[in-house]
Amino acid sequence: MADAAPRLKSLVEQLLGDPLPVRIRAWDGSEAGPPGAPVLVVRNRRALRRLLWKPGELGLVRAWVAGDLGIDGDLYSTLGLLAGLIWERGDDARTLVQAVRDPDVRAAVRGLARMAGPFPPPPPPPEEVRKARRHLHTRRSDKQAISHHYDVGNDFYELVLGPSMVYSCAYWSSPDGTLEDAQRDKLELVCRKLDLKPGQRLLDVGCGWGSMALHAAREHGVSVVGVTLSQEQATYARKRVAEEGLADRVEIRVQDYRDVGDGPYDAISSIGMAEHVGAQRYLQYACDLYRLLKPGGRLLNHQIARRPQRDETTYNVDTFIDAYVFPDGELAPVGTTVTQLERAGFEVRDVESLREHYALTLRRWVAGLEAEWARAQQLTSPGRARVWRLYMAASALAFERNRIGVNQVLAVRTPGPGASGMPLRARTWN
Repeated sequence: MADAAPRLKSLVEQLLGDPLPVRIRAWDGSEAGPPGAPVLVVRNRRALRRLLWKPGELGLVRAWVAGDLGIDGDLYSTLGLLAGLIWERGDDARTLVQAVRDPDVRAAVRGLARMAGPFPPPPPPPEEVRKARRHLHTRRSDKQAISHHYDVGNDFYELVLGPSMVYSCAYWSSPDGTLEDAQRDKLELVCRKLDLKPGQRLLDVGCGWGSMALHAAREHGVSVVGVTLSQEQATYARKRVAEEGLADRVEIRVQDYRDVGDGPYDAISSIGMAEHVGAQRYLQYACDLYRLLKPGGRLLNHQIARRPQRDETTYNVDTFIDAYVFPDGELAPVGTTVTQLERAGFEVRDVESLREHYALTLRRWVAGLEAEWARAQQLTSPGRARVWRLYMAASALAFERNRIGVNQVLAVRTPGPGASGMPLRARTWN
């Protein structure tokens, strides 16, 4: 009999203590669950073994990346329905221990183990990062982490990001606008906040494929040094600089921000880079940027933030993002970021949340990926393409549900006691 899906649904609901909001389609063709709901496709028994060996988010992601799990229906709707079971349950250690002691839970686990078949743990998909965690955020480990994420191939990033080649939150005037216009408006917003003037020097930390450096040099007449740890990004950016005839004003370096020694600069932009710095290194990062700025110079720090925890000592890095997307990446609450910048000597003058803007941006990236799905798999691998689709869609929902945010923090190195160097009405960029 084709009855795997009803059995699986019953056991999972017994395990979770909640009804499943999605349908299940099992490897034998059977289905069970709410009629008309999105369908979670369990393609083989190996998916169950992954979940039993790594319960929770990481097991689910391994099954998704390996192709053992799929979704038949709208990805966002399905993830939204599953969010309450995966990311928003709020289980603490005590609750989990109590659950394991529950005889119904133990019975459900035994039932799932019988359905899973032979029980050696399947190896993780090759896209997963395995690493020792003793020496986070050394120059070597940061370079390896950046290479894992950014050296996927420039053709792949062109497919996802579009012509703007900007891999950070866009700035939308309307949800119906184009991604290219929204990214151009974001770069212009940063330049206006920094009050760039012809002849000034700008340091773009984590310059990516050179979009900010090119925009600032072309539209505002500044000289720019862009630094990145990705060789592929630097090669691409240098080619763009040459093609636009801006080699006399834009220099792209493969260099760690900690090794920049040719300051002072009039302004510094750090757009989507500080998430890679790490909590233990963040104050030093802020001090390094402070050292590189002239008195009166401005810093624009554009950074994703997480919601604060009641007990910050219990915060753990997101296992999916850390294992598959941004190795060693860390998010902090915006208040922590502001505090660290001020500890380094900066005066924070403006904080602007762009949370909804990033949700719109991610949905456009997902649409671009899905429109070129076959080519995306050819450019990387089927597993890596599935990683990106899941990570961007889940991140869009996280921004929409206020689980994470993104903020532009404008800070200044004050030129003297009591002086900020800022005009009385500083928000001239509005």
